[in-house]
Amino acid sequence: MTATNGNGQKARLTNPPEKIRINVKRREKPGAPQYTDTFEIPYRRNLNVISVLMDIRKNPVKADGTETTPPVWDMNCLEQVCGICTMLINGKVRQSCSALIDDILLESGGSEITLEPMTKFPNVRDLKVDRTPMFDHLKKVHAWVELDGTHDLGPGPKTSQDTQQERYAYSRCMTCGCCLEACPQYHDDNYIGPQAIAQVRLFNMHPTGKMDRDERLDALMDDDGITNCGNSQNCVQVCPMSLPLTRAIYETNREVTVHGLFGWLRK
Repeated sequence: MTATNGNGQKARLTNPPEKIRINVKRREKPGAPQYTDTFEIPYRRNLNVISVLMDIRKNPVKADGTETTPPVWDMNCLEQVCGICTMLINGKVRQSCSALIDDILLESGGSEITLEPMTKFPNVRDLKVDRTPMFDHLKKVHAWVELDGTHDLGPGPKTSQDTQQERYAYSRCMTCGCCLEACPQYHDDNYIGPQAIAQVRLFNMHPTGKMDRDERLDALMDDDGITNCGNSQNCVQVCPMSLPLTRAIYETNREVTVHGLFGWLRK
């Protein structure tokens, strides 16, 4: 997210602070109590949150001068592709690699930033969470296309440009967890979530993936399925890749309804 002025141009931090205070919510191990450590680092332009955490890791001394252990967090691609560095930054779920310090300070109007782990996944340590449930959801909805042979089958079936564009949008999902963190319905595995539903839409639109269409729709008819969506539309607001999640939900919900009513005729 980039701060802009009234003319739609990117705003610039004109009076930057000398130091930035970073509050990091921490936990030593699963089940241990959470606590907050506050650090101070000199301000520099063009920092992102990952850069700040790396500076703290080099010299893990709290603002009061007490030495501590370096904060733990996940990172990988640093290009907003893998989704692993997702966390809460000043209460907003987003990728820490693409969260620029200048923009955050402009948004908050201060010189203090609070970093917290996502709350909808098991907290392993500090800012690190276990996103295994998201990948279990993908397994449940069979979010892949089965191999239909290694021999030459010739050119595949043609798809319209509109279908290609919609499928491309869903294919950009990086399983980051932003949509589940923002979703008020997602907690305690009672709802499979928009990311899995969008992948059902993606693979059911695939000419070969349609072979497993019924299996995917059956999975969405379980107790944690699509009917638990409360239509809050928070997911589409926080998605860093701007996926059309609400479209995926209503299109798939229509498929599930028809499948529930008439699917027995196909068997």
